[in-house]
Amino acid sequence: VFGYGIRARGDVELSTGELIPFLPWMITGFILYTLFYQSTIQGSKSIYTRLKMLSKMNFPLSIIPNIVIFSQLYIHIFMILLSVTIIYIFGYSINIYFIQVFYFLFSTVILSYSLALITSTLSTIIRDIHMLLNSSLRLLLYISPVLWSLEDSGRMSGSIKGLLRYNPLYYLIEGYRASFFGTGWYFIENIKLTICFWILTLFILLLGSIIHVRFRRHLIDFV
Repeated sequence: VFGYGIRARGDVELSTGELIPFLPWMITGFILYTLFYQSTIQGSKSIYTRLKMLSKMNFPLSIIPNIVIFSQLYIHIFMILLSVTIIYIFGYSINIYFIQVFYFLFSTVILSYSLALITSTLSTIIRDIHMLLNSSLRLLLYISPVLWSLEDSGRMSGSIKGLLRYNPLYYLIEGYRASFFGTGWYFIENIKLTICFWILTLFILLLGSIIHVRFRRHLIDFV
């Protein structure tokens, strides 16, 4: 897929209308997807893989997914530096808009933790949840604008495009690209998407907290 895209694709249009070479465009989106995928999938199995150890100590289980997610940030920081180097080779310099990276990085961590709080609890009770999540996240790679551009999808109807823009991963990835390529203050210029993202993320976090509190006393029974 990557090889075909690099050989066959020309410049890609951002949501702001600016044309970007395909390789740096793809990389800046893919590193964020990788962080989201690894954080969510590793966070989902963070509790049941440590149950034997946790059963011998008094430690808040809700912190475990967070520890796993933060461990992924070291790799991601290296990927950010690599991406900055690549886009510089393509003629793009870092400007003031790059500080948005920290906002979108924070947003990705909160979304990943919210999902991991739900799935880590349910995966401890039903182990097949982890496999289902893994398949769903891989599918999300292809229905989110990681390897393809929503703006270049001429055959797609406007209503479907509008619906896909409310995909939280679309918001994060396009925001990352706006940060790297310096096309504007994405989270302000797309305030409706920002509000919808945080409503959805906080709802997932609330739901995850309720599920975790409901079952946390019984998780040790699954050792």
